[in-house]
Amino acid sequence: MSDVLSGHFLTKHFGHTTALAGVDITIRQEEAVAIMGPSGSGKSTLLHCLAGIMKPDEGEVHLMGHRVDNLGERRRSELRRTRFGFVFQFGQLLPELPAEENVALPLMLGGVTRTQAVRQAREWFAPLGLQGMETRRPGELSGGQAQRVAIARALVSRPAVVFADEPTGALDQTTGQETMRLLVEATKHNEACLVVVTHDPNVASWCDRTVEVRDGRLTAQQATAYTTVLPAGGHA
Repeated sequence: MSDVLSGHFLTKHFGHTTALAGVDITIRQEEAVAIMGPSGSGKSTLLHCLAGIMKPDEGEVHLMGHRVDNLGERRRSELRRTRFGFVFQFGQLLPELPAEENVALPLMLGGVTRTQAVRQAREWFAPLGLQGMETRRPGELSGGQAQRVAIARALVSRPAVVFADEPTGALDQTTGQETMRLLVEATKHNEACLVVVTHDPNVASWCDRTVEVRDGRLTAQQATAYTTVLPAGGHA
């Protein structure tokens, strides 16, 4: 498998506080990596730098062999819409839109017609166990259902990388485990890699590898025994 995303000597300061202190990390195609660490360790800052949400003060970020941290905000915004997908702790779905339009939104923002975007979005509902919920608004969905809609939204544009920031933090344990299974397997099935920020070892156990961040540095890495089992003929 080839390298998809890498950060080299990533350094970030906020005033006198060092959030990242020369981090090196590489994520390969179809690899799921969990980033763990205590509050304030720098794990979310690392995700934000890798995802182009913020620029590192020093160091470089490369996507598919091309440097991306030095791009302007407009180009980085385009990357976040087309090459990256995002799943957040509370889903961040737009409450006024039905589920299918929430999923279709990245495509529509990229210029795809509403009809075509919604058609592509609907393809994700059955594989993620959301049949019949296409026209429901977020307020009519359970927490687990809303996170599955967020997973569909993250994957609909076929990104190279999916970033998930505490994706199960607002869910009960059983729902969280099912959400992680779907997130990992759907991402791998689409040949993307996954970067998960979490404080929960149960969440990290779904990933291929765990890296630990403390005081802005990677202090440990370990492989896990998890292996995905993908159903035939579906997204997940």
